[in-house]
Amino acid sequence: MRYYAIESEFGIDNLRMLEREVPKPCHGQVLVRMGAVSVNYRDLLVINGKYSRNLPLPLIPFSDGAGAIVEIGDGVSRWKPGDRVAGIFFQEWLGGKINETAEGSALGGSIDGVLAEYVVFSQDGLVAVPAHLSYEEAATLPCAAVTAWNALTSGELTCGQSVLTLGTGGVSTFALQFAKVAGARIIATSSSNEKLGRALEMGASDGINYRTVPEWEKRVTELTGGIGVDLVVEVGGAGTLGKSLRAVSVGGHISLIGVLSGQSGEVNPLPATMKSVRIQGIFVGSREMFEAMNRAITFHQIRPIIDTVFPFAETNEALNYMQSGAHFGKLVIAF
Repeated sequence: MRYYAIESEFGIDNLRMLEREVPKPCHGQVLVRMGAVSVNYRDLLVINGKYSRNLPLPLIPFSDGAGAIVEIGDGVSRWKPGDRVAGIFFQEWLGGKINETAEGSALGGSIDGVLAEYVVFSQDGLVAVPAHLSYEEAATLPCAAVTAWNALTSGELTCGQSVLTLGTGGVSTFALQFAKVAGARIIATSSSNEKLGRALEMGASDGINYRTVPEWEKRVTELTGGIGVDLVVEVGGAGTLGKSLRAVSVGGHISLIGVLSGQSGEVNPLPATMKSVRIQGIFVGSREMFEAMNRAITFHQIRPIIDTVFPFAETNEALNYMQSGAHFGKLVIAF
């Protein structure tokens, strides 16, 4: 089988396609023939050595993929050959609160990921994918979609409330889709008017270009009649959190997810105190969340937004494209 690995040095140019025998599933395990994998910003950080320099090398990267079970080991009761599945991000976070053991089971980081033609999973580390989705579409779900789902449900989003999404990457476009079917008002930001136009077509009520409107938090407040939004899907991190605190309403919720704007910077905590804002860190989610999300995706027949599908041999090109930030939605690699 073919697979990619970071062997001893970080960097996109050091990600190599290699070959080895197809692995065999042991007790309680299944073998999945991957149909597609998707690219996350985290994967880019991992490969460039900016996620952690202490990852076990050699390492097969990428956390998100979908495929079909081709072989099962002894003691497998959850699955049968032919089932269409996707791996969960944390292989040992099945439900409830995350713990240290589960946190150490993240695909493509703590353990080998899915950038391979065949992957062995624990039978507990998989979910069935919605029947109406292709492998390319289903491959986008484990990290970005579950993160967006967790961000909205943890904020207890209800019909009629307002949501602010930052940018138009995978998490933000999924948050837009989920918020729309929940009956919420969505305000989207982007540096591109073209991307904002697409966000409006998807159901956003308003778009703000943060390059031409650098004080976008003030525009959010204006659009909401001076109140602010009920929930912010905060993927920027330290560089945008201060503005998000000013854009959120009194008693509002900020789901803190990403580091797209950097990992350092000063944030004044006073607005959070004075406005009784709830800030919750979001680190993907559990299998239980994934399954709940899939039920909603199936009921509403939601289809993920895919920018480009690359062939397996062009994985490095997909990563360079992710690094450029030119994409809208998800980037996918098909086998």
